[in-house]
Amino acid sequence: MRIASYAGRLTMLVDGGGIDIGAATGGSFPSDVLEALERWDELKDVVAGLREPLVHPVDPAMLEAPVRLPRQVFAIGLNYRDHATEAGIKDLPQAPPVFTKFPVCVTGPEATVALPSPDVDYEVELVAVIGRRAEHVAEGDAWDYVAGLTVGQDLSERKVQLAGPVPQFSLGKSFSGFGPTGPAIVSIDEFADPGALELGCSVGGELLQAGNTKDMIFGVPELIARLSRVCPLLPGDLVFTGTPAGVGMGRTPQRFMRPGDTLTSFVESIGAIHTTFTAGPGYGNSASEE
Repeated sequence: MRIASYAGRLTMLVDGGGIDIGAATGGSFPSDVLEALERWDELKDVVAGLREPLVHPVDPAMLEAPVRLPRQVFAIGLNYRDHATEAGIKDLPQAPPVFTKFPVCVTGPEATVALPSPDVDYEVELVAVIGRRAEHVAEGDAWDYVAGLTVGQDLSERKVQLAGPVPQFSLGKSFSGFGPTGPAIVSIDEFADPGALELGCSVGGELLQAGNTKDMIFGVPELIARLSRVCPLLPGDLVFTGTPAGVGMGRTPQRFMRPGDTLTSFVESIGAIHTTFTAGPGYGNSASEE
C-alpha cells in the first residue's frame, strides 16, 4: 500500500493514478492522513475491502508531505559508518545521537525552499512513519509499529547548526522547508527487505550521495526500540534515520546548495522527491558567501 496526501486528501496511489479513500468509503474514513494513521489497522482493512474503486489521475505537483504536521520529528546523526568517517569520528557511536527537526519545517516532495544562506547542506534519508503508539517496544516487534517508509531530506544550515559553544542542531535543521518528505508512505509489506534499500541524491547529472540502509549502525527496529524507551512514539511521527557519506560539508571543496539547484532524492522502492532552491531574504549577507 502506498498512501499519500494529494491536494490535502488521503489517497492511495495505484497504477494509473490514485484512489481518494474518503470518497471511496462514502466519507466514513477521514481524508486527513494523520487522522487516518490514528486508525492504521482499520485503514489497512478498509483498503483491502475496496471494490472497483474510482481511480483518478494524479499530478505529482499536487502531492504534499505525506504527514503535513507530525507531532514529533526525531532525527538520527552519524548513523552510517562512512558518514561518521567523513565527519572525523574515529569511534563509532555506542548509542544513536538524537535531535529533533521542528515539525513546521516539514514540506512536500515537490517543494521550493528559500535558502537562508550559502551554507545549506543536503542529507538524503530514509524516514520511518509511525503507525501505532509505540512505548517500550521490543526491537523484535518494532516493524509492527511502522506504518511505512518514505523519502526525506534533512536540510541543514551548517553555520547555525555548528555555532558554539553548544551546537544548535535542531535550529540549524528547522528553517522553513528544511524537511522535504514524500512522495508517499509505503507499507512494509511492499519491500523485499525493508532493511536494505538503496538511497541517494543528485543535482543535475552530479551524484552527491549513494548508499544502502543495510549500512546503518542502528537499524530502524533498534531506533524505534531505543526511542520508545524514553517517550511514546505517536501515529504520524517521523523518524529521520540518518544519511550516508557525501554531504557537502565533508567534500573538498565543500558543496552546498545554490539558488537554481534542484535536488533529487530517492530511496529504492519508494520513489523520488525534488527540492528546488531559491535565494531567501538575507541570502547574500553570509560571511561564507563565495
